[in-house]
Amino acid sequence: MSTTQDGATDDVTPPTMDMKVEVVVIPVADIDRSLSFYRSLGWRLDADYEAGPKFRIVQLTPPGSECSVHLGRGLTPAAPGTTQGTYLVVADLDQARADLIGRGVEVSEIFHNIYDNGFQERVDGPAPDGRSYASYATFSDPDGNGWLLQEVKERAPGR
Repeated sequence: MSTTQDGATDDVTPPTMDMKVEVVVIPVADIDRSLSFYRSLGWRLDADYEAGPKFRIVQLTPPGSECSVHLGRGLTPAAPGTTQGTYLVVADLDQARADLIGRGVEVSEIFHNIYDNGFQERVDGPAPDGRSYASYATFSDPDGNGWLLQEVKERAPGR
């Protein structure tokens, strides 16, 4: 049995093969509008395939990501705008915000969280100690799907 960084124990038998998150489905109302939005962010268009009026799949990949997103028709019963809190990890939060704002995206101010008596509170400004995984900003796509930018300057061991 091993102990994790936060003191929890990990007694799970490790899998015998890698399992990687490959795609996240983002429910949208207007595929072409969403395609235009994500392309305006500089995301790579990997595929745009339509198989009749009930099925279309568009795959886009954020710069530097190994995980892509799927937009489309016939992919999910989830309502447009219901995906919230999908993380986009960036090395420089100020630079990422400036880039998105320069592309016409409304991005929140930078914030960090404090925890008090089991409650989380959002506080304006970056984490005072500048540590990785602690500073954030948010933005949404045209349907209201919410993205969370998280600054990671240095990855935690084992990540």
